[in-house]
Amino acid sequence: MGDPSAGSRFPTEPVPSRFAFDLSQAPPGADLVGVGADLKPGTLLAGYRSGLFPMGLGRHGRGALGWWSPDPRGILPLDGLRVSRSLRRSRRRFRIRIDTAFGEVVAACGAPGRPGRWITPRIAAAYYELFRLGWAHSVECWWEGRLVGGVYGVAVGGLFSGESMFHRERDASKVALAGLVEILRADGDDRRVLDVQWATPHLASLGAIEIPRTEYLDRLSDALTAPESAGFDGAWQYRS
Repeated sequence: MGDPSAGSRFPTEPVPSRFAFDLSQAPPGADLVGVGADLKPGTLLAGYRSGLFPMGLGRHGRGALGWWSPDPRGILPLDGLRVSRSLRRSRRRFRIRIDTAFGEVVAACGAPGRPGRWITPRIAAAYYELFRLGWAHSVECWWEGRLVGGVYGVAVGGLFSGESMFHRERDASKVALAGLVEILRADGDDRRVLDVQWATPHLASLGAIEIPRTEYLDRLSDALTAPESAGFDGAWQYRS
């Protein structure tokens, strides 16, 4: 499932969803705001454009499909990534690629045995379809010809919603995240938003912050007016 030709600089707009998303009545402080709907491309894009993302409610993501809009929301300011001395050294070890192993990155993020895993086969298939249509991307970390880390997510205009990341070598996921930040910063458009959903302690150590849902939705509205970063079309060179 690592088709390097599947991603597109000009994504294909899918059939619109039959579901409508509206956060106007979402209770402040609530993270889970809806249950149901489907994982068709049009539904996924409608969710992201409205400030939501899907995740199953059962163990390991199985069971009913939940729609989440955390309050507060985690974002990583593009000028706020914290790069430690050890991470700088690690960046010189690895090679970054874009969209050459999307399916493998998703599979690694949802591998059995990962604590807190939530990526089910239906989730993986849904995001691969988004990738095929040009809306989802992977930023991959390679070492000695092996995929050793990566991050994947959904790009809609100037929004990049990071879904999950993994590593098989120390700092490999951090290096992939640093590459993603560089891609999003490449053209200097300050409307861009890197959504990390929840600012976990690990992501906070890298610079993620929490903002109220209302502020996130304002930033999202601006981000959706920006074009997708040209970096996803190869117009970007990784700087170690």
